Amino acid sequence: MFDSAEKLKACDADRDSAIERFAEIRGESEALTANLTAEDQSIQSMRDVSPTKWHLAHTTWFFETFILTRFDPNYRIFDPAFAYLFNSYYEAVGPRHPRPERGLLSRPAVDVVAAYRDHVTTTMTRFIEKAPADAWHATAPLLELGVRHEQQHQELILMDIKHVFSVNPLLPAYQAPRLQIRGPATPLAWVEFAGGLVEIGHLGPGFAFDNETPHHKVWLEPFRLATRPVSCGEYLGFIEDGGYQKPEFWLSDGWATVREQGWKAPLYWFYEADEWSIFTLSGRRRLNPVEPVCHISFYEADAFAKWAGKRLPSEAEWETAAEGLGVEGNFADSRHFHPRAEGAVAPADGKPMLRQMFGDVWEWTASPYIPYPRFRPATGAVGEYNGKFMCNQIVLRGGAAVTPAGHVRGTYRNFFPPSARWVFAGLRLAEDLG
Repeated sequence: MFDSAEKLKACDADRDSAIERFAEIRGESEALTANLTAEDQSIQSMRDVSPTKWHLAHTTWFFETFILTRFDPNYRIFDPAFAYLFNSYYEAVGPRHPRPERGLLSRPAVDVVAAYRDHVTTTMTRFIEKAPADAWHATAPLLELGVRHEQQHQELILMDIKHVFSVNPLLPAYQAPRLQIRGPATPLAWVEFAGGLVEIGHLGPGFAFDNETPHHKVWLEPFRLATRPVSCGEYLGFIEDGGYQKPEFWLSDGWATVREQGWKAPLYWFYEADEWSIFTLSGRRRLNPVEPVCHISFYEADAFAKWAGKRLPSEAEWETAAEGLGVEGNFADSRHFHPRAEGAVAPADGKPMLRQMFGDVWEWTASPYIPYPRFRPATGAVGEYNGKFMCNQIVLRGGAAVTPAGHVRGTYRNFFPPSARWVFAGLRLAEDLG
């Protein structure tokens, strides 16, 4: 009797915690879009960008599709057409509206999407509170996946609206300007690692996406890692040395993309009247040479590393180096929404130490996004979440200034195509020892 009562009490506490977290995440999505007009939220500026209102609806569709319609017998579907409009890539669930055409959806309007969110949020809250114990235990992992999924789309909302505003001749600002550190920068130094047989991947309690598992062994040769990300000023040296005109630094596909797209600098960089400026979510401003370079593709990161006589770290090297570090940094909760310069910092004991491993910019690695040994995707439609994309993508690590705080881990594997530039991505240099 005592054991049953204790279990019931623990279950109720879990529900209360889940309701609080669910409300917090849902509210954060709406807070991020509060200052956007209906017109802002409807634009798709390129095929990789989704309209803001689509993100708000899709994250709602996730809870409706994978929890409410399956486990709540009393649930009333808000609009049957939304199953087609707001499915992203889940083939097992049914057909979907083509991704490149999301910007053509003038309807449903923003206020209808808001009503949809209210409908699902209210029903989900009631379901978490009142669902029978067996239904709650079956859906709790899906609920956690759903809130993590919504956090990923919060980052995408910021990435996408930045691109939308950047193609507007008025260059509107998402928010007011933020204070900057303008130097001097911390000198770049190196931290050495012995390598050997190491273990990477998620292990133990706590949430992780399926692509972070299983925990496994990897052999690493001795290496060293730069103490901080590459700065805008350092990247400017690559540009001024003609880096975008020298094919010897570029992978074949990268060089073809440079010529096809006419790349001459990172995305959102401008050169006018003998001065570099950049576009940020706080508007256009003069380039700050000491902040981490951002919005570069894997091709550009790899080319810079070759130009510098170094290389990109593998994801196993990155994870091994990050082990034991606190997951702290400039994340979305700072509301800065842009990489920050750290300023000159001298370690207390005089030994170089890794800085800005988390937050500021996602760091490109040299690793293709492939399954870990013995990886098995989950069964059912949610198994399509990660595994089906393990081809033609590159792994990034560490999170960025638009990543929700608490969302990333040392084992977290982000991934994008090598040509992607609207991601808040930069690089950290590595090299072999011996």
